[in-house]
Amino acid sequence: MNIPAFTGGNAPPRIASPPAIALHQVSHFFGSTPVLNHVNLTVPKGTILALLGPSGCGKSTLLKMLAGLLHPASGQISFDGEIVASGTFSLPPERRNLGMAFQDYALWPHMSVRQNVAFPLQMRGVRGALLQEKVMAALDRVGLADFASRRPSELSGGQQQRVALARAIVAEPRILLFDEPLSNLDRDLRESLCEEMATLLRQLGTTAVYVTHDRHEARALAHKIAHMDQGAIARIDLNDASVVSPFVA
Repeated sequence: MNIPAFTGGNAPPRIASPPAIALHQVSHFFGSTPVLNHVNLTVPKGTILALLGPSGCGKSTLLKMLAGLLHPASGQISFDGEIVASGTFSLPPERRNLGMAFQDYALWPHMSVRQNVAFPLQMRGVRGALLQEKVMAALDRVGLADFASRRPSELSGGQQQRVALARAIVAEPRILLFDEPLSNLDRDLRESLCEEMATLLRQLGTTAVYVTHDRHEARALAHKIAHMDQGAIARIDLNDASVVSPFVA
């Protein structure tokens, strides 16, 4: 029996998927000093958001909240509609399905490049041929497939940061977090690696939050830029510099 296609006007409403990241009234204190002040923010899936501002404005603290390295004093943080932190609860970092890269690279010096990149997968129980396949694919993406057997001490600063990037993406996390990963590099190398990262992040299509104090870096990498000041988001700009409503990325 042929069933005609539905053409009526009472189709069920389309349910929008939750944002990749949602913060509601998130606050944090160091002692009695407020560091984050009732931050509200949503980041749609696939968006690269830069947190831009001077030292002490709260951007790294906010990133550490997303990573699970700090807990909010109040408010709520959700990933894909799942609450990962509140004033009374915090999901451990290893259960948040994140990839992270920091300015000091955080590579284990006694491990080879291959072993450093393999670590997040091993923590998830990946072994054998699949492990090696995924590690080499990640290293190939950052142009370091031929350096898999080297130690971090045998690499330049830019190469070490590429290893850190490969380690961040190898497990295909739902969110990538970057805390000023290029700040230790000289200007020319920073600019070239910034372009490479921008291309890679857009190819991956992964939601990413990128902390920086460099306006040019933010513009090269991000779809949108959240300007932070005194623990709050002052405004969010599109990458074409047109201002959109505060608190919604």
